[in-house]
Amino acid sequence: MNGPALPRSLLKPEAGTSPPRVLALAVEDLSLRYGGPAQPPAVDAVRFELAAGEIGVLIGPSGCGKTSLLRAIAGLEPLAAGRIVLDGRVIAEAASRTQLPPEQRRIGMVFQDYALFPHLTVAQNIAFGLHGRPRASQKARVAELLDLVGLGHAAERAPHELSGGQQQRIALARALAPQPALLLLDEPFSSLDVDLRERLAQELRGILKQTGTTALFVTHDQLEAFALGDVIGVMHQGRLAQWDSAYRLYHRPATRFVADFIGHGVFTPARSEGGPGQWEVHTPLGVLRDAAIEGVCAGDCEVLLRADDIVHDDASPVKACIERKAFRGSEFLYTLRLASGEQVLAHVPSHHDHHLGEWIGIRAEVDHVVTFPREA
Repeated sequence: MNGPALPRSLLKPEAGTSPPRVLALAVEDLSLRYGGPAQPPAVDAVRFELAAGEIGVLIGPSGCGKTSLLRAIAGLEPLAAGRIVLDGRVIAEAASRTQLPPEQRRIGMVFQDYALFPHLTVAQNIAFGLHGRPRASQKARVAELLDLVGLGHAAERAPHELSGGQQQRIALARALAPQPALLLLDEPFSSLDVDLRERLAQELRGILKQTGTTALFVTHDQLEAFALGDVIGVMHQGRLAQWDSAYRLYHRPATRFVADFIGHGVFTPARSEGGPGQWEVHTPLGVLRDAAIEGVCAGDCEVLLRADDIVHDDASPVKACIERKAFRGSEFLYTLRLASGEQVLAHVPSHHDHHLGEWIGIRAEVDHVVTFPREA
């Protein structure tokens, strides 16, 4: 059943930036349930948009609903509520019971296990989604994609003869072959080692940008999300806690969960005084000021202090005891305890190799002050 065609929406550009961007994907108040209406939703009233050519990433702890959301967009799960609009066309809507089958959605998918056909060559795997096209057109498209992913030399080889990273690139080329309106990727690097994952994430972003492909990526790895995404959604208990740039997720988290989930940081008791543009947040490390504080909690509160907000300074009057340290190559991640009992984290250059139990001077250097209501 085809849904009604909608006009292509435009996202408002910021002043002085590039022309308006065409809206490719709109997920509107989407809910998904397993096991009937009595069960809590696996995905609950999720809403977000992706512009054409943008890369979105969904991240969150296991069981938060990110893969279920991806499956609903792909057409593998029916909606309990809401709708999905792709390139101006309603492809799923609970109210009208619109549910286009996956093969009619113009959506490509890359899975965790690659799902390559072992009995077909690399070139035949890529050509699999091009049936119906003239043979010459198929051959040209396959050659174009093999060149794009840097595997032109492997066209006649079998998938099992390639490394994991090469197989992943073939799976990507096969998904891109029919020129989908949207590409969905479900933790495609989860079986690869860390160094290869980081390199492939950078390669994948370059390929998607080169082809102008709109993509939605699911991962549990924050570094992957930051490397890939133009916009990132943090999911928690089936809901989308924040849909924003990596910079704002880190520096302007919308909820306490996002603040705790993204990056390294702690919540420290504080007290805020003043008003808009003049807030002062009094902490055990001194007074923090930020004219751009958003949603400040007046009075008793807790302030988010990230590890990069704390600077090692021998001249500082504020001292802290090193309780734990983790070597990260170029730096240590120190867990510190103030004399007043509060705990903070600090990134310290690795040539400052202090001992556990040693007291060092620290000071707060906070550009973005984030406060939350104080918990009991």
